[in-house]
Amino acid sequence: MPRDLGPLEGRTFAAVIFDMDGTLIDSTPSVERSWLRWTGEWGLDPQLLVGNHGVPAMGIIAKVLPPEKHAAALESIEAIEIADVEGITILPGAAEALHALVAAPGAQPRSAIATSCTAGLAEARIAATGLDHPDVVVTASDVTHGKPDPEPFLLAARRLGVDPAQCLVAEDAPAGLAAAKAAGCATIALTTTSSREAMDADPNADVVLDSLAEVRFEATPDGVRVVAADPAADGRRIAR
Repeated sequence: MPRDLGPLEGRTFAAVIFDMDGTLIDSTPSVERSWLRWTGEWGLDPQLLVGNHGVPAMGIIAKVLPPEKHAAALESIEAIEIADVEGITILPGAAEALHALVAAPGAQPRSAIATSCTAGLAEARIAATGLDHPDVVVTASDVTHGKPDPEPFLLAARRLGVDPAQCLVAEDAPAGLAAAKAAGCATIALTTTSSREAMDADPNADVVLDSLAEVRFEATPDGVRVVAADPAADGRRIAR
């Protein structure tokens, strides 16, 4: 029998908001190559970047460079990353999740992406993977405050035309989970970039999964239900 999904069991959500990197796609090789090249060009120690997963590029830049260099540094890393999409792969269950929530013409949109990427980088990575493009994509270019601030998820919900308290967020980073909870959303935490121990201990994770392949999203006239996939198909599931 499929295991229950804890606080998500039986709920109908107005929409699902997905983080992108580490949730829908694995861009790790590209990210590491790009930021390593960037630190070399700016004469910085790569170790300064440790611990910033899920933080927008400008947030990282602000930690390591003075204000007068921020604009040029952001333009530099964005150009490097947009030019390097080699090796980006779709994570298990991601394509199926987005496809299941594609809205018919004129219908209420049921999905969004809220990413710490800039607009240009987000579009480049979506195009490179061929994922279904949701109706709403919120990027670092759209907000004043990135994750862990709730602004990205609040804006995504507003553009979807739904109450953020009726949204489910899928995230892989503690900063993203904190942002989602601060926005009032329910959360799925993925262990793609953080350890299971860290995700199990994260107070902002309602349910911890190894990948989106462990659940199915069902769009209905009333909203979206998330149900456990066949437990024989893939992975483990832990619900609080």
